Amino acid sequence: MTNADQNRNDDMSRTDIALLLADAADEVEIGIAPVQAVMRAGRRRRARRWAVAAATAVVLAGSTGATLAFAGLPGHGDRGADVAKPPSSAQARHVYEPWFTELARGTYRGKEWSAGVEVWGAPRNAPEAVTQFSAMSRLGVKPPVDKSADLIGKTSYFVSRSYGTERKLQVMYNTAEEVDHLSGTDVEAVATRFSSDGASSGRLVIGMVAKTARQVTCHWKDGTTTVAGRVPQGQGTRTDAAIRPAAGFAGADWVVCVAPEGTAYESVEVTQASGEVTK
Repeated sequence: MTNADQNRNDDMSRTDIALLLADAADEVEIGIAPVQAVMRAGRRRRARRWAVAAATAVVLAGSTGATLAFAGLPGHGDRGADVAKPPSSAQARHVYEPWFTELARGTYRGKEWSAGVEVWGAPRNAPEAVTQFSAMSRLGVKPPVDKSADLIGKTSYFVSRSYGTERKLQVMYNTAEEVDHLSGTDVEAVATRFSSDGASSGRLVIGMVAKTARQVTCHWKDGTTTVAGRVPQGQGTRTDAAIRPAAGFAGADWVVCVAPEGTAYESVEVTQASGEVTK
């Protein structure tokens, strides 16, 4: 068996475990329970952390992109340089307070739900990392690292779902020096629920798509579909389907689809990219 075969077997077993755990959690809202998964669809992807929420499914499709250095340690200038720009402040880099973009919101059984993404800039040293680690804890998000030092030089993002007064739930997140730059018809998404109520399992789909994606189609188990298109900047987030960018996140844009009552997630695909219909 080659190393490539061994890696592929390891990747598939981790993916299977993640999906089995999601199925087993169907009746319980377990909050933050990270499962590290390495997905493969034409090329190797970096490890990401996905929260296993009730009836959460992990989806990966159309992998064709390369990688992009998203956030790393700053370079060191030449001592002999005539002009040296001072490093931007931690505040300007959003190390202590993240960029936040609300992706969608709505009403379920008389209470508001919402989904949004936080992006935290990379700390450059130990003091910045300690302060960021504490700020994350205060705001109720948990990075997939054990100690603050592991945040140095790394950007973090958290996609969370909130409902009424319930504790917000991380459903998609990662901390890394580099993140994938999605391209073409790449899709990475999770299907989750509006609340701890199992009746809404699989009705909320949140994912990443390439910045060239113009249209995403979500397929539901009852045979119907919901089409998400790009929304103008500043358009409200009370919607059942939309593609929009997130502040501070350069590698991809974000898509949300909401299934009609009585059905749930089946599949998701990019159906138009760069003006061309793909299917």
